[in-house]
Amino acid sequence: MAFKPRKKLKIIVVIDADFNPPPSLKGLSEKEIRGIQNEYDVITNLKQMGHDVETVQLRNDVREIRKAIEQFHPDIAFNLIVELHGYSMFEPHLVSYLELLKQPYTGCNPRGLMLAHDKALSKKILAYHRIPVPEFAVFPRRLKVRKPSKLRFPLMVKSLVEQGSAGISQASVVYDEDALAERVDFIHRKVQSHAIAEEFIEGRELYVAMIGNHRLQPFSPWELIIANLPEGVPYIATSKIKWDPDYQKKVGLETRSADLEPETQRRLEALSRRIYRVLSLSGYARLDFRLSQDGKFYFLEANPNPDISFGEDFAEAAEHSGIHYEELLQKILNLGLHYHPIF
Repeated sequence: MAFKPRKKLKIIVVIDADFNPPPSLKGLSEKEIRGIQNEYDVITNLKQMGHDVETVQLRNDVREIRKAIEQFHPDIAFNLIVELHGYSMFEPHLVSYLELLKQPYTGCNPRGLMLAHDKALSKKILAYHRIPVPEFAVFPRRLKVRKPSKLRFPLMVKSLVEQGSAGISQASVVYDEDALAERVDFIHRKVQSHAIAEEFIEGRELYVAMIGNHRLQPFSPWELIIANLPEGVPYIATSKIKWDPDYQKKVGLETRSADLEPETQRRLEALSRRIYRVLSLSGYARLDFRLSQDGKFYFLEANPNPDISFGEDFAEAAEHSGIHYEELLQKILNLGLHYHPIF
């Protein structure tokens, strides 16, 4: 039986115009579906739940949101925008605009988005609160690469602000000065952002899906499993592993509930709650960790407003914790309706 909310809501779903889903996915390839799955699942299920749904397609003009609000008078905006003008660092500005319009919205607030997108700033704040993070250094564009003496190889090099494994490949893990300079230059040129290099932590890669504003609920910890990774290749979530279905099958990619000792899981969940609060996150987010071989958790990065399509990690973790997909969407709506920014 389909989940039915207590109250029918008027909802605008704000999406990137390039990812506007068709009424049906029939006839689309797996790769084509992957690009619009999040938008399709959210819009389709909100309608099936009985809500009154309008889609707002954005390119670069946020005034489209204002027009939709004035015409439709929504109770809430379901925000699925992760970048503007091609840059994810503009994501907080869109949410700030919704707050300026005094429009309730789903997902994370502007401060949390800004802190999470700046991987160096978030690590500095967490280190101040004695939360373990890898040692790191930032390499700005147009400046010569100089590695601090305290930074030890191997290093993981990635974009300072972009998410979704942008620019990450097996070559992102570097073992000497020349490889570091080459990879930093690659991030500067191809991703067009500053680079961050952090000490590479050998161990298990774990994700914690969290939901809440003040009262927080962590879902079952999730783990990245790559069954057929060649020997000696770094165990990391590259862009190809994350987005290429054929390559995923080749390397035996699987994400599943992490097999952790009860006390270890309690430590991870308590740490996740601390991080979520310290970074001023709200709505929902995924926190990424490494569990080192000596049993220590290292925080890698936070991903507010992650992919919540049906069958992906966040929704799967919620399902494993007893929250079905439509209930998850309703919880996200309720949190948005009850979040109070400072006007």
